[in-house]
Amino acid sequence: MSEAVFNDRVRRAAFSDRVRSYWRAGIALAVAALVYELVAQSGYFPRALLPTIQEVLYRLYAMFANGTMLLHAGFTLYRVLVGLCLAILVGLPLGILMARFRPVENFFMPLVSAFMPVPSFALLPLFLLWFGIGNTAAIAIVFYAATFPMLLNTWTGVRSVNNIWLRAAGAMGADERRLFRKVIIPGALPFIITGFRQAFLRSWIAVVGAEMIAASAWGLGWVIFDAKEFLNTDVMMASITVIGIIGFVFERFVFGTLEKATVERWGMVREVKG
Repeated sequence: MSEAVFNDRVRRAAFSDRVRSYWRAGIALAVAALVYELVAQSGYFPRALLPTIQEVLYRLYAMFANGTMLLHAGFTLYRVLVGLCLAILVGLPLGILMARFRPVENFFMPLVSAFMPVPSFALLPLFLLWFGIGNTAAIAIVFYAATFPMLLNTWTGVRSVNNIWLRAAGAMGADERRLFRKVIIPGALPFIITGFRQAFLRSWIAVVGAEMIAASAWGLGWVIFDAKEFLNTDVMMASITVIGIIGFVFERFVFGTLEKATVERWGMVREVKG
């Protein structure tokens, strides 16, 4: 078999896997939408409290048409990404240092163990006093919520690198820099990617709660909270739908792509079949 034919078959298999993956995702979303619509049409809840999918989609279209949904989603995404990037810049190197150097671990681990159980919402009133209402308080909450999963997953991943790999690389003459770059980071990458995912999840939970209290008239969390005051459940459900869409896009096209390009390609994790 020629190399060109083999590569063509690999590309076809990869495309087929992607199609099956999207098809399964579509079926799952369709089933969830059907269940929701059946409950909404059943009359168990008043229509004002549980709008139908048609009403939610109409409100979603109207908010996108006048540009308000894009602005709210943009403000929320900005707060998430800034807070998440700061958490990665702090949590990733600190997790590596804690795993590689015992004095660093001995100093920071008690602090991590003490502050990690504290919910981010518990600090929100304090952050409001420090930073006031606006972006800074919301970003600070996101940063706090996202740092710990990033740090701990990195720390666990670096500590979990197989010692056989380290000894083998050392025996082949790898110095500390090459050992770190070629063995430790790739070996810890499955945990680090998991840290990215968990930090992103925590960021959304934190930012929506923070926007309900600390944001100034912009953000999806603020929209949901404001719509509750006027019983606009269609606006609330439309905003929740946008949050879900953004999360789905990031999971599939950011984290999924990163995982496929690294740890799945290297054979470090098993790709789910079927």
